[in-house]
Amino acid sequence: SSPVLHGDLVLTGSYDQNLYALHARTGKLMWKLTTEGPVHATPGVSGGITFVAGCDEVFRAIEVERGKEVFRIPAGGYTGASPALSDGFAYFGTFNNEVVAVDLKARQVAWRYEHPQRKFPYNSSPAVDGERVVIGGRDKLIHCLHARTGKPLWTFATRSRVESSPAISGGRVYVGSNDGRLYVLDLLSGCVEARLNVVVS
Repeated sequence: SSPVLHGDLVLTGSYDQNLYALHARTGKLMWKLTTEGPVHATPGVSGGITFVAGCDEVFRAIEVERGKEVFRIPAGGYTGASPALSDGFAYFGTFNNEVVAVDLKARQVAWRYEHPQRKFPYNSSPAVDGERVVIGGRDKLIHCLHARTGKPLWTFATRSRVESSPAISGGRVYVGSNDGRLYVLDLLSGCVEARLNVVVS
């Protein structure tokens, strides 16, 4: 898990099944919360609450200052990707071939999306812009879903798995694929604007 800085605390997950909060200046352990599986995903933070979905197939909300669990929801599959937080919702993919939206106020799953034909896991963290959620899949597709309903708006096919997390800026989606290309897509239509070959030296 990548570290997240919140005030004087550094939050990070570990394969020892714990989520840790360390003092940013001293490294002192402030609290840890034990889960039932490795915490691979980077936690998200909003409103003094940190949200994390882990390999124990549970989505958790935890008070940042005290490390007290506020609520938990069955995710339906283990998760390696970080949740995206936007307008009171959390979005994340699972290894049970689903994208899940959680209504944080209602504390329940708002919708689940699964491609009707291509059953593959999601290891990419989603990006959210307004009413659109964009996520890459191991099905070689980039998926754009409606943020409130989970309805598919478009998909774009690459030549290999999409493990990287997309970024959205200026009405465009930027995302890499294991086919060695960085794709630039129009957010509204999913049409390709550029394919850039990535050269690693």
